[in-house]
Amino acid sequence: MNKIKAAITGIEAYLPEYVLTNEELSKMVDTSDEWIMQRVGIKERRILKDKDKATAFMGGEAAKKLLAKTNTSPDTIDMVIVATVTPDMAFPSTACLVADYAGIKNAWGYDVSAACSSFLFTLQTASSFIESGKYKKILLVTADKMSSITDYTDRTTCVLFGDAAVAMLIEPTTQEVGVMDAMLHIDGSGKDHLNLKAGGSLRPASHETVDAKMHYIYQDGKAVFKVAVSKMADVSVAMMEKHNLRPDDIAWLIPHQANLRIIDAVGNRMGLPKEKVMVNIERYGNTTAATIPLCLWELERQLKKGDNLILSAFGGGFTWGAVYLKWAYNAK
Repeated sequence: MNKIKAAITGIEAYLPEYVLTNEELSKMVDTSDEWIMQRVGIKERRILKDKDKATAFMGGEAAKKLLAKTNTSPDTIDMVIVATVTPDMAFPSTACLVADYAGIKNAWGYDVSAACSSFLFTLQTASSFIESGKYKKILLVTADKMSSITDYTDRTTCVLFGDAAVAMLIEPTTQEVGVMDAMLHIDGSGKDHLNLKAGGSLRPASHETVDAKMHYIYQDGKAVFKVAVSKMADVSVAMMEKHNLRPDDIAWLIPHQANLRIIDAVGNRMGLPKEKVMVNIERYGNTTAATIPLCLWELERQLKKGDNLILSAFGGGFTWGAVYLKWAYNAK
């Protein structure tokens, strides 16, 4: 009997309607379309403007669309895993809220927080549960309302982030497709370079933390850029070497969409032509957990069963990794 593997068998997304352009940002802070495009390659990003809606709403909308698209009954979902750094609240988990929103009653689940590497970490987690043989249908949701922790007076970070959610159905297969391998890493020594300083147990919310703007993303851009290029490229090349994959064998590199220069550097290290590197950062910016899934969602109709994909990410923590995925289906 062939070994059970975990495969993505369906994917759907939710994008807020409001589009925040570089032109609008240039009226808020000292920046310009040229400055932003040269440094990060982002032209616009989606923002969830409704203050009464947050990450669970976006994830729930994506989940409902996915269940309808794949003709999947909510009652058949065994588990819900949500990747996010912007939960609606500390507890209950966003997974609880998404399951309730989507009418899922027979599942258990939880949230995973690994910053911009969250999708890779949750995909490997879901894969392990599927490979155990105990679980048949896992709903994996990646969702972040990054606008909720972005300081729109800080031109170094406010140009980067957008809001989005993607839902995926993960199911078992005995075919030679699905998650083939994962290389994942953490290094807490990077904590000072990319973080959210307050709101946790170390610095609970107070007048002082709010006044000091400690509930917004802090990033030392130069330090993060240097490490991100090195780690993403190294782990992606290591994955190729481990599985004897040449550039010609890879259909797509699907990297985390944080910075166009990082994406280009990783593709170059892997020896891939630009046409094999998926890029949509110009339209959505950095949606943290949702960037790689948004690429998969946009590529769905182009992907062919058996295509070799390398997924690569880097995030605060530091966290980073690569997943070798063989696409499991041809879209209808």
